[in-house]
Amino acid sequence: MDLKHLKFTKEHEWVRVDGDEATIGITDFAAGELGDIVYVELPKVGASVTAMQSMGTIEAVKTVADLFAPVTGVVTAINASLEQGPDLVNKDPFGDGWFVRVKVSNRKELDALMDHAAYQRMIGK
Repeated sequence: MDLKHLKFTKEHEWVRVDGDEATIGITDFAAGELGDIVYVELPKVGASVTAMQSMGTIEAVKTVADLFAPVTGVVTAINASLEQGPDLVNKDPFGDGWFVRVKVSNRKELDALMDHAAYQRMIGK
């Protein structure tokens, strides 16, 4: 996957926009920092999420972290594969390890997110 087309949050979520729908996950950096992910709690399809508010949790062997919504909108899909295999997030964070899809209600929120180069600078790469 070409990461240059993604947007990123300071909390290490990534966003891929296709039309008015955003696919959201966490970065490989975040997955590595969390360690082995053992459970994810995601919002339900149809739930409203608000930019920069918690929309779920990620449980790893050593810690629990909030999953933040990078954009405001309505959840259109969740990655049901994560129920049986949350380790997909560690194995393929930018592909099969995605979390949710959201119908974006305010595209201007995307302007506040970082591009790939800015995210790389933030994590010191």
